[in-house]
Amino acid sequence: MDFLEGLNFDDKGLIPAIIQDEKSSKVLTLCYMSKEAIEKTLKEKKVYVFRRSKGRVMIKGETSGCVQTVKEAYKDCANNSLLFKVDQERAACHEGYFTCYYQKMGKDGSTEIVEERVFDPDEVYGDK
Repeated sequence: MDFLEGLNFDDKGLIPAIIQDEKSSKVLTLCYMSKEAIEKTLKEKKVYVFRRSKGRVMIKGETSGCVQTVKEAYKDCANNSLLFKVDQERAACHEGYFTCYYQKMGKDGSTEIVEERVFDPDEVYGDK
């Protein structure tokens, strides 16, 4: 696959990938992908990630059903990171928000929640 040529994976075989909602342009999340995850993503047009906490490749939304359909794929000028523009199903964040970037720093340095929850994570994932 031409798109994979020249990518600079880290010593664990991973590369960071930004996932962005195509419609709103909101950055949804930053994840890590292995070569296998990228190949599956490009073939199936669904985002696959390498979950470092689980040590395996999995489809984004495997548990929640909130999958991401790939519309466009980019690599940066130094081949150090990827950008996927996606059609997001329901929400990207495991905390139930559309984007993982729902916490904004306030003028006084406090943290403000600037998004509405789309789903209750306890109902989707069970009690943690």
